[in-house]
Amino acid sequence: MNKSSFAPHGAARWYASRGTLALSATALALALTTGPFPLTAPASAAAGCSGVESDFNGDGIRDTAIADPEATVAGIAKAGVVHIVYGGGKGNLELTQEAAKAGPSEAGDQFGFSMAVYDADLDGCSDLAIGSPFEDVGTLVDAGRAVVVYGSATGLGAGKATIEHRQGTGTMTAIAAEAGDLMGYALVAGQSAAGVPYLVIGAPGEDVGTSEDAGSVVYISGSTTLTAGVVNQDVTLAGPVPDVVEPYDRFGASLAATPTHLVIGSPGEAEGTLAESGSVTVFSHTLVSAVPKPLLALNQDSTGVSGGCEAGDGFGTAIAMVPFRAPGATSTTESLLAVSNPGEDLAGLEDGGSVLIFRLDGAGGYTETSSINQNVLNVDGSIQAGDHFGQRLAAYNSAPDSETTASTARLAVGVPGQDGSNGLTDRGSVHLFPMVGPPGDSDKLLEPGSEIPTPAAPREYAGLSIGGGSGGLYVGMPYGPAEGRAVYVFPWTIGGVGGAPTQTFKPGQGGLPAESNTFGTVVR
Repeated sequence: MNKSSFAPHGAARWYASRGTLALSATALALALTTGPFPLTAPASAAAGCSGVESDFNGDGIRDTAIADPEATVAGIAKAGVVHIVYGGGKGNLELTQEAAKAGPSEAGDQFGFSMAVYDADLDGCSDLAIGSPFEDVGTLVDAGRAVVVYGSATGLGAGKATIEHRQGTGTMTAIAAEAGDLMGYALVAGQSAAGVPYLVIGAPGEDVGTSEDAGSVVYISGSTTLTAGVVNQDVTLAGPVPDVVEPYDRFGASLAATPTHLVIGSPGEAEGTLAESGSVTVFSHTLVSAVPKPLLALNQDSTGVSGGCEAGDGFGTAIAMVPFRAPGATSTTESLLAVSNPGEDLAGLEDGGSVLIFRLDGAGGYTETSSINQNVLNVDGSIQAGDHFGQRLAAYNSAPDSETTASTARLAVGVPGQDGSNGLTDRGSVHLFPMVGPPGDSDKLLEPGSEIPTPAAPREYAGLSIGGGSGGLYVGMPYGPAEGRAVYVFPWTIGGVGGAPTQTFKPGQGGLPAESNTFGTVVR
């Protein structure tokens, strides 16, 4: 794997190198996808399990998982840790690899680099998938892996044994691990429309044939008996994937899913001679030989898509998706997909960035419904060179079983390269938008030193860590002044002038340990 080339477009200029990697592993944190969807407690729910989203201990109150992937564990640098904050003031859990019964912590593993929440075994308690893409497998450096830590009525990791998903073992015995695969770089999980749990694991550093860093994805399905299917741009088991394997595509660097669709980003995809112009591929959860059925591929040269492919756009660097129900529809069979172009040049400004929203139907049809940037009518702020608008995305639909509206379907856009009005370089910001209707009608800008209660400072990179679900929008601030490093929770529908977080998770407070390195890099 050529690590020096493995970086979301523009991110390398923000961070110092880690060994031969062109940027800090934290800068490579996955393009955040939509939060988990509300769970329905099955008839066979285990005693004490509620079916509430992100409820790891079954008490009916949402819990929160906060990753610090560069944390030092027992003197081991960058081993990584995940902090579990149980809702209702019921304590915290410091989840290291030892505590998760997932093997020993090792230097540089970065446990918690990616996370996804779902009910893997359909017992009504939420389970936590955790990625460690820099995990060495034997002598294979950075081969990577993911584990699933099960929830129970007595807490996370206190019931069923943790399951490891690693190439060459278990459901992936026939898949060989290789150095630099970075398996676990991105994760997404949930339940299909048929109620079947799935976990999708990105390995964007996977070499396919002679194509270096072409990338692949493993789709794991089932609750008791698990199946695993490998997806890359050459797979034809469920129908031909509408693209081809090429070096440095990095297929699987970003992931998003709803009960009806799975979308896989390839931000390194070259369209013709346009390197890193990027693309995304859409699948259904219909499986043939354990592989999801491909529906379509999208890039900025696709029919009806705004702009046009340009080198370095990085289309698909971040993707987020929510269920969509059209007016008059009696069921939710469509999705709204947001795709970022953080390297898009706009108005002569390099790497200003943009985001496109698409409506996806169940048969593979698509319609672009919105093109968002900071020059759009009534949108707060303005484009600056190097903003990287859309480097991260998060989305949430608060009413997936009702007609989708501007107030129910919301999108958060990270703008980590935005400079402050007082000249603070890369201070960053987070921008909230409706996913339905004109984006400037109910947008909200969240900035350090104002809505985000941390002192405004250079190189805070606000917007590099965003996520959310029914608990709200999570804005992680792992960089900048120590007194402001925390995770801040905002309502999805925040509006008007000002606006303060409804909850704050901060090292050294509420039972969380004071020592941290990159607390809040990923939050679920």
